[in-house]
Amino acid sequence: MSSATGPPIRTPRVRSPRMRSERARNRPLSPPRRSAGRATFRHSLHAEWIKIHTMRSTLSVILGTVLLGAGLAALNGSGSGDEYATMTAADKLTFDPLALSLKGYMLAQVTIALLGGLVVTAEYGSRTVISTLTAVPHRSRVLAAKAVVLAAIAFLTGLLTTFTGFLAGQAALKGSGAPHLQLSDPGVGRAVLGGALFLALAGLLGLAAGTLIRSTTATVTTLFAALLIMPAFGPALPGPLADWAAKYWPPTAGGQVMTGYRDPALLGPLDGLGVLAGCVVVLLTAAFLAFRTRDA
Repeated sequence: MSSATGPPIRTPRVRSPRMRSERARNRPLSPPRRSAGRATFRHSLHAEWIKIHTMRSTLSVILGTVLLGAGLAALNGSGSGDEYATMTAADKLTFDPLALSLKGYMLAQVTIALLGGLVVTAEYGSRTVISTLTAVPHRSRVLAAKAVVLAAIAFLTGLLTTFTGFLAGQAALKGSGAPHLQLSDPGVGRAVLGGALFLALAGLLGLAAGTLIRSTTATVTTLFAALLIMPAFGPALPGPLADWAAKYWPPTAGGQVMTGYRDPALLGPLDGLGVLAGCVVVLLTAAFLAFRTRDA
């Protein structure tokens, strides 16, 4: 009697825990993977951009700066244009249509500097700086990201301010029959772009002040004193000090980049901007050291 034969039945091979552990030990090691969630400088830039452009004051500062720059330029151009016909010959020689149309920088520097100060002091006031430093322990990276984002916003705002201010001021001068300029005239491009750089430096100046002082009230007071009060009271100082303040006080010296008439008693446009840039570098260096060493 024959019986039907089927396919052979395979018994599953059972590996003991000892065999599995030995095989795991003999397996070649693969290189460790980098953490996908590791924060980079690009992430810090993105985070600071979100913080700055979601601040309630940012849009107000930008719009206010541009409107003030254009409005003051139109007023200066209209008023000075009406007075030009009655000016003396000496006054006509020093008549500077370029500086008149960019006079709005005096208030624009304050608004941009205040924005730079608030970028830091707002975090200290709300204590969100602790969360920021917990997420990114590298403090230098945090402050560098703030500086880069702020400088970009301040430069673009400054460029829009100087450009619209120039157009508004020259249109007012032209309407009054006074000397006026075109964008293609010598020195105009330097003044418009230099004014944007000036306002970017003003923003970084505010950032440095806010980092060193931390208090919003004290930062605002300091910036007002440095940008408005000191230049206004500088001529009242004793002789040598008044001359020094008019020539070397950083905001005053930096403002020379937006002038067309060259006063031999003052620094040149690029030299004056260099003095302001040097001051900002020194203050930012002190701010980075303080931000790295002081407790939050």
